[in-house]
Amino acid sequence: MLPEEAATEELATEPDGSLRDAPSDAPGDLPGDALRDAPAAPLELPAELETPPEVPAFARLYGEPLLRMPTDLFIPPDALEIFLDAFEGPLDLLLYLIRKQNFNILDIPMAQVTLQYLKYVDQIRLHNLELAAEYLLMAAMLIEIKSRMLLPQRLPDDDLLDTYDPRADLVRRLLDYEQIKLAAYEINAIPQLDRDFTRPSLFVEQSNIPTWPDVDPLDLQRAWLDVLKRAKLTQHHRISRQELSVREHMTSILRQLQSARFVEFADLFQGQGGVPIVVVHFVAMLELAKETLIEITQAEPFAPIYVRLAYSPA
Repeated sequence: MLPEEAATEELATEPDGSLRDAPSDAPGDLPGDALRDAPAAPLELPAELETPPEVPAFARLYGEPLLRMPTDLFIPPDALEIFLDAFEGPLDLLLYLIRKQNFNILDIPMAQVTLQYLKYVDQIRLHNLELAAEYLLMAAMLIEIKSRMLLPQRLPDDDLLDTYDPRADLVRRLLDYEQIKLAAYEINAIPQLDRDFTRPSLFVEQSNIPTWPDVDPLDLQRAWLDVLKRAKLTQHHRISRQELSVREHMTSILRQLQSARFVEFADLFQGQGGVPIVVVHFVAMLELAKETLIEITQAEPFAPIYVRLAYSPA
């Protein structure tokens, strides 16, 4: 027997025309090729070692996944309420209905506008009765205007019949509201701080060179009052006439400043005697400061005041 005929005998034909392997001679024994080509049987793990399939989380709360819906979760009825058209009041709704249908605001068809307005109010009443109160007031006004337009006028003068219109007050309110609304849109279009732009900030490094603050006149006044107060404590109760020279005191101050770089303000008045001498000495110091012969400096606010000679340019 040829090898091709032997291979044909090992294959059998199924009823649908497909081929199947012929049963082997020895049950449980496979040929060498079949053993080599057969896939390895998967290993079965115990039930306690198998990993459960991952369930996708439908939401996250504080970073933690939620795998199932909480049983005690309460969702208010109005939590998922959606408003397609939100109006700021009855005038806004009425103006929207007029502009949407290109009605002439000076000749409003009250029947159509009132019917559409009442449909919208009925929808509001189903959800929020408190919000519908203001809209109901405007609805009553529209019905009143519509009724007054249907009633015959009892004015005797024909000229007055042409000028009388129950819609005049409503038209005036709508025009004023539209004007204010357009102005609000224009104001809202203006760039606003922290909404459309932010104020830039730049850090500027301060210089390491110390800058002495200028002496405030009020601080100089306090220092002078302190010196004057101490001078009064040492004054004598003796009245005498004494001629005092401001120039002499100016010279005395310059001599005193030549021996020290800085002299405290209060030290300039030590040993000057009574109040008249102290006053003349203070005037002499002011004259020297006026002529830029001395400088009055202060390291920081509320710090002691120092007096020194002015530096003359070389």
